Amino acid sequence: MKKLTTVASALIMSLAVSGSALAKETLALAVSTLDNPFFVSLKDGAQKEADKLGYNLVVLDSQNDPAKELANVEDLLVRGAKVLLINPTDSEAVANAVMRANKQGVPVITLDRGAAKGEVVSHIASDNVAGGKLAGDFIAEKLGKEAKVIQLEGIAGTSAARERGEGFAQAVEANGFALLASQPADFDRTKGLNVMENLLASQSAVQAVFAQNDEMALGALRALQAAKKEVLVVGFDGTDDAVRAVEAGKLGATIAQQPEKIGELGVATADRVLKGEPVEVMIPVPLKVVSK
Repeated sequence: MKKLTTVASALIMSLAVSGSALAKETLALAVSTLDNPFFVSLKDGAQKEADKLGYNLVVLDSQNDPAKELANVEDLLVRGAKVLLINPTDSEAVANAVMRANKQGVPVITLDRGAAKGEVVSHIASDNVAGGKLAGDFIAEKLGKEAKVIQLEGIAGTSAARERGEGFAQAVEANGFALLASQPADFDRTKGLNVMENLLASQSAVQAVFAQNDEMALGALRALQAAKKEVLVVGFDGTDDAVRAVEAGKLGATIAQQPEKIGELGVATADRVLKGEPVEVMIPVPLKVVSK
């Protein structure tokens, strides 16, 4: 009888420990969209680090919809997530999701794009302002000052679009570029193609295009090739498709982020938060120009 009691006690203790471990292992990742290779790489980096550290990572795709993003976060919180890692669809709109997590006492870490409101324990991203300036300076290096340029903007309201545009504006001013047009194409390849086609009808004198991400850059490149125009195109993110296009001599350059590193650092930071260790409010990830 004593032996049975001991075995039962051990079983109860084992279940309690495994239940505690399971609760500890639940991390949540809400990604703005998994249709973009950049964010797929970010998710992959987070997953690898979660596997390495022994966490269960629940990933949900917000499909670039702030309403779906909020619903996803509510779902993740119901699932008992201990830390919320979020790549916002929109820096303003994400505030509702962040504050929902705040209310439940769940720490929030933002990835690549920041949140305008709510309490965030750490923001992990590249220096987008510096990256936009790098892109402009590369154009100046290749074409000289006073080049005629077009900018394709990302999704309005995202910190990435705002900051990359700010950095490029610095380069426009410093190098005396003629900014022929600056229009949104929502970080989307097809929209990049369509917007570029429309702009070529009125801005045929363009010499260079800065696209605030590689998807728009590759779309713009396709439009320019179809129009048989030789124009320097610079993207941003360093995705595999863009790097291949650079190596093939089609894309002028891409400002390479390290999306896998952003995801990896997100999970590593969540681990430190759960252990009660101090974390940096802003964790920068280095950028570099990838050109032939």
